[in-house]
Amino acid sequence: TMDSTPREMSFGVKGGVNFANVTGKGFDDRSSRTSFHVGALAEFPIQEIFSIQVEALYSGQGFEYDFRGPTGDKAEYQLDYINVPVLAKFYLSPSISIEVGPQFSFVVNEEFDSRPLDDSGDLDLTGTPAEAETFDFGGVAGLTFQTPSGIFATARYNHGFTDIVKNIDVQNSVFQIGVG
Repeated sequence: TMDSTPREMSFGVKGGVNFANVTGKGFDDRSSRTSFHVGALAEFPIQEIFSIQVEALYSGQGFEYDFRGPTGDKAEYQLDYINVPVLAKFYLSPSISIEVGPQFSFVVNEEFDSRPLDDSGDLDLTGTPAEAETFDFGGVAGLTFQTPSGIFATARYNHGFTDIVKNIDVQNSVFQIGVG
């Protein structure tokens, strides 16, 4: 049963791992890029079992591409964003919630890296035909477990609805696992 005590507005920080890829027909021979996300959140209670949660996250996205670089590694298309999800948060119990809502994403870094394990091999794609769109609109759905002290673990899926590269059928697809 839910606690009758109303929830209070709360703020927090979170971070975790991303398993990023893309959907669509724009790129073949692609696989997941493992990266991270980190940022802050604010939760605004509306009712006992419902809140609005807004986050601002730095999120490493993109994908690995089966293009063999000089070291034999797969190359990475690194596309990093500031993600701003605005989530409706429904409490199934005092410690378990589901979140769903839109996400607004702004590109802060874009490069093709033929040597993802060191600092050489970076190719800035700004101004090229492969340049990423600067904005991505998507949707988010996830599940969170929170302890009474406020520590939480969360798993979610982010899916982009817009093409990340102009005139190419390719959208963001990211699984995130985090703590806060």
